[in-house]
Amino acid sequence: MELSKFNNENVQISPSAIIGKNVRIGDRTVIYDNVVIGDNTIISNDCLIGEPLSMYYSDVESYVNPKTIIGSNSLIRSHTIIYAGNTIGDSFQTGHRVTVRENTKFGNHCSLGTLDDIQGYSEFGDYCRLHSNVHIGQNSKVGSFVFIYPYVVFTNDPTPPSEICVGPKVEDFSQIATGSVLLPGVKVGKHCLVAACSVVTKDIPDYQLVAGVPAIIRKDVREIMDRETGKAHYPWPYRFKRNMPWEVIGFDDWLEYQK
Repeated sequence: MELSKFNNENVQISPSAIIGKNVRIGDRTVIYDNVVIGDNTIISNDCLIGEPLSMYYSDVESYVNPKTIIGSNSLIRSHTIIYAGNTIGDSFQTGHRVTVRENTKFGNHCSLGTLDDIQGYSEFGDYCRLHSNVHIGQNSKVGSFVFIYPYVVFTNDPTPPSEICVGPKVEDFSQIATGSVLLPGVKVGKHCLVAACSVVTKDIPDYQLVAGVPAIIRKDVREIMDRETGKAHYPWPYRFKRNMPWEVIGFDDWLEYQK
């Protein structure tokens, strides 16, 4: 465990934590019981990793902290709180002051922006990008290659207040633009675009652009032209490749490789 690149004042690491090779941990960070951190990961200052769940405070004698896993080559920026019971893949990144509540699963190469709030019991695929100030309600499910832009909210209570908790589902390659709200239980299909400040109240089929309050289908996304080239912009993986797994070989060849 390499700590030399930080001052490492008041770092607390549980004896039961498993720390990989070349991991760097910043000042005043706490690593709680049953945390596993993969190789070459950086945990910055003032982070809480494996934060105990609520029952710890009512039954401290018998409480056992659930296992928390953070994959290799990750970067956790300052003041991030990751609760116990989360499973996070490789090459995970956060901005500052991010909260990830318990029982959340992330695939590989996911990133969370500053002040994101993930309310737990949710699932994310690979290469998900959440920009700053995103709120994801419990029991949400997000596929792979989904981008969620600032100030988006996923809700989960259809008749508040109630005991019902059913989050939205967003399938692979969809884009949820700034300021949008997804209501409880709605399903957004593959390769969709939810326009900025939309309120999604109904399921959206694949390849659709929706906009408005409430959001309605405007057109097939494949009809949207790129402003620079004049060609169809969607499906977007043919036009955008930065830090994507098809960056070198192209999207079609990458798809073929997945078969």
